[in-house]
Parts: sequence; C-alpha cells; structure tokens
Amino acid sequence: MFDVHTHFVPTAVIEWVRREADTIRAVFERRDPAKAEFLIVNGKWGFELKPTFIEADRYLSELDQAGVEYALVSPIPQLFAYEFEPAITTALCEVYNRALADWVQQHPGRLGALATVPLNAPEQAARTLEAAMALGLRGAIVAPGLGHQLISDDAFLPFFEAANQLRAIVFIHPLLNEDPRVQKRMMPQLIGVPWETTLAATDLILSGRLDQFPAVRILLAHGGGYLPYQLGRLTQGYARWAPVRAALAAPPEEYLKRLWYDSVLWDARALEFLVSVVGAERVLPGSDYPFDLSVWPPVEVPGSGVRRFLDGEG
Repeated sequence: MFDVHTHFVPTAVIEWVRREADTIRAVFERRDPAKAEFLIVNGKWGFELKPTFIEADRYLSELDQAGVEYALVSPIPQLFAYEFEPAITTALCEVYNRALADWVQQHPGRLGALATVPLNAPEQAARTLEAAMALGLRGAIVAPGLGHQLISDDAFLPFFEAANQLRAIVFIHPLLNEDPRVQKRMMPQLIGVPWETTLAATDLILSGRLDQFPAVRILLAHGGGYLPYQLGRLTQGYARWAPVRAALAAPPEEYLKRLWYDSVLWDARALEFLVSVVGAERVLPGSDYPFDLSVWPPVEVPGSGVRRFLDGEG
C-alpha cells in the first residue's frame, strides 16, 4: 500500500524551531497533561506534537502496522513560515529539506519526501526546489498562495518554471481559512481547508497554467476540495462566458483529469464520485497522517496511477 499524504517533523527541525523561537514567535506549551506539547508558530494553528510527528521509529512502526509499504512525507503547513522575512523562511526550508533527504536516504524504497520552499521569495523558492531535488526529494509542498495572491499569480512563475523543468510534484496543501465568518466551531478545519484547495485549483485551471507547465505533477489535498463536485457549474460557465474560456484550450473537465488527487475524503460515496469524475488513475491513496483528521490507514483505490505519479509519468 502507498500513502502520498503524510507529514513528519525531523528532530533537526524541532531543534531549529527551539533555537529560533523568538524570531518566529514559536511557543511550546503543555495544554493537557495527558497529551504531548503543542507547538504554536506566530500565534496561529497550534497542533499537538504527537510522537508519530517527531519520532522516526514510531512513525515507521505505525506505517508497518497499517500495511503502508511506501510513504511520501511532506513538511507540515504550520512550518511553511511564509509570513517571516525570506531569509528566515529559507533557513528553515534548508534545515527541513536536508533532514528529510537524509531520512529518505536511510530508507530507500520505503520513504520519499517533498520539500518546503520560501514561497514568499519565488526566485529563491525555485533555487530551493532545485537544491532539494538534487538531494533526492521529489518536489515540494506549497500553500494555495500567499496572502491575497493565489498560486497561479505571475509572482510565482519562477517557482513553476523550475518545477516544470524538473518535472516536480507540487502538492498544494491548504492553510486554515481566515475568513472571520468561519472562525468558530472548528469550521476553518471543516470547511475552510477544502475551500482553500478549491479556490487554488479552480484558478490554476482557468489561468491556463496547466497548459503552460504541463510537466508539473500537481497533487490536490483532500480529494480536491469542492472542485469535483462543482464541475457542472464550471462547465456551464465555460459554455456561456468568454472570460472563463479565455485561457483554456479544452473544457474544464479535461483539466480536472490532468490533476492528481489524494483519497482523504472519509466517505466511500465521495471517493466513488471523485473517481467517476477524474478517473481512478488520478486518485492516489493518502491519509494526512498523523493529524487528528486523517484517514488511517489510507484507502486503496483500485486502478490508481500512484506508481505512474511517483515515477513522473503522465
């Protein structure tokens, strides 16, 4: 079994965060005696540092118990650090990427990993991606954008140009939605997260970036958010409105079939619908482990093209 959506924080990263705690406003606090420490960076999105997040042996043991033979490991979104000076972000990225590369080299065929890049400095992000892939990482995990700039914005062209040349995986992973209307009852996690993916993916399609950078393997978290479910509306808009068609060489449905999706949906009916829209080969087993909202063990998808995805085909 494969898992393309897991997260881990190497020891070297935790040590860096502790050293730079004042710089990045990191707080380690014990909220519950029965739980591990929580890490909060810059006052946002605290999460529990469970043993499976930070203990390599525990993480691998959990994979074994779940029957996961190969995991693609990503940095955690809480440590993207885009809101800081690019030099700080870049330093954290370099520590994180090197630590993951070293870990992967210790477990060839068992683990793969994605880099984190300083999206707040796109030209540096391109160089960081190149360096990370030279170390053996397979691409990068990035947020849907930066502030009010979506990932399709011209500002991020240097990063996409490098990713296209390298045939990199670009895993678009949402951050918490900060719309004041949803800041209660866990709605940032419940509906804000998939909305962020939906927004970024829809804009990537309509912007023409998928034609401009065809070699980039774009993976969408959480089954693509709400995008597959709203294909009919997108198609109707394409038929009726010239601005929707302006940058497209084909109907929206064809672009949905060029993207890749994880299976983190928690509902067999939703997963079945996703497969019916984009095809089983574009849906990859994922878990979002070890976050609280994870599908563990990951759901296998008959006919999944996970090997082709990892090998850079299609």
